[in-house]
Amino acid sequence: MSFSALGLSDQIVRAVTARGYTEPTPIQSRAIPVVLSGQDLLAGAQTGTGKTAGFTLPILHLLSNKIVKRSPTGKIPIRALILTPTRELAAQVEESVRMYGRHLPLQSMVIYGGVNINPQINRLRGGVEILVATPGRLLDHVQQGRLDLSKVEILVLDEADRMLDMGFIRDIRRILALLPKERQNLLFSATFSNEIKSFASTLLNQPVLVEVAGQNATADLVTQRIFHVDRDRKRELLTHLIKTHSWYQVLVFTRTKHGADRLVKQLHQDDIVAMAIHGNKSQAARTRALGKFKDGSLQVLVATDIAARGLDISELPHVVNYELPNVPEDYVHRIGRTGRAGSSGEAISLVCVDERKFLSDIEKLIKRSLPQEIITGFEPDPRAKPEPIQVGRQSKHQPRRGGNSDRNYAGKPSSVATPSKLPSKPQKPQLNKSIITKSRNPN
Repeated sequence: MSFSALGLSDQIVRAVTARGYTEPTPIQSRAIPVVLSGQDLLAGAQTGTGKTAGFTLPILHLLSNKIVKRSPTGKIPIRALILTPTRELAAQVEESVRMYGRHLPLQSMVIYGGVNINPQINRLRGGVEILVATPGRLLDHVQQGRLDLSKVEILVLDEADRMLDMGFIRDIRRILALLPKERQNLLFSATFSNEIKSFASTLLNQPVLVEVAGQNATADLVTQRIFHVDRDRKRELLTHLIKTHSWYQVLVFTRTKHGADRLVKQLHQDDIVAMAIHGNKSQAARTRALGKFKDGSLQVLVATDIAARGLDISELPHVVNYELPNVPEDYVHRIGRTGRAGSSGEAISLVCVDERKFLSDIEKLIKRSLPQEIITGFEPDPRAKPEPIQVGRQSKHQPRRGGNSDRNYAGKPSSVATPSKLPSKPQKPQLNKSIITKSRNPN
């Protein structure tokens, strides 16, 4: 099937073809017709399956085919609102909107926290039709009377499960109260937890369910390996792997921000160019590090789980779990940065005796045993005893600490007045069973 066969306009197909894409991925071929039909959509797809184009392409088509009236001042109304949990994801989604809509007369922009608000204010004065935003900064603009969401025709919640985990549920409900009741709703999630299904039942109206991967599945094209090593030799082993195999682009995950900064300093001592990206970094520093990593001038990017979602790096060859996440679902999201859109990739985890329980939990989640190896010269001490790791996942729907969203650096929600009336809870929708489609092959 081609993109034109899905019913997309020639202008959009031309932009897609210019990017080298000729055939839609499974999530695109299943989601695009649903969106074009005007129905609500509940879509589940693992990272790297092309889900962003699965909603941006049909939104561009729908909006470009309908003429809207400008306000008496000539301002363009916001017609599509796309909400994302992180700044990086928001920026990349809006970049896709501009890239695929380059031949269409549609205006788009992105707003998120951590940057100067004045350029956003100036841009909003002229109006935009497609707005990509993180919830906190969006509500900051609403509170100051800079945004009118009463003309929104399409709402997208991207990475909805992540937004719930990060404590955005209250902000989202405030935003819903500002939208017209008659609208199309699209909810995309990497996992279909009971919480996501419950939330979807309050938002979606007779949605079509589309899944292209099992819940918590890992990408088929990602080679996963476990290297056992003592905790105090992890950095030495990482350096060995990078230099021995001449790895040129490596995304490394640590459990903490302090650990990320410490590892960067240690890698510099080993003559390896590295930078860190995490919540305590300014948005400018995060953008600069990501840009260098994407263009190949930065060999190693060390990240906390802020980067587990939203980073879209084409053909990223290597992901390393320097420390295993204590939340097994985060392992799936971390390694989903490689093996994307048909490209192969490798995910390596350096596991010490302290992390064996984390490894067991991950294997239970993904329902498979991971191949385990020991590198000659880095054999772990059989007498080593596990030491407790101070972790503790925050309860669901509580704001996370730090600057990994558009909340302030004290971890508090943006100061926004709660609308006096939240949207009424509709009856639980019935999934349209006649057109549910599933595929176990994400490629």
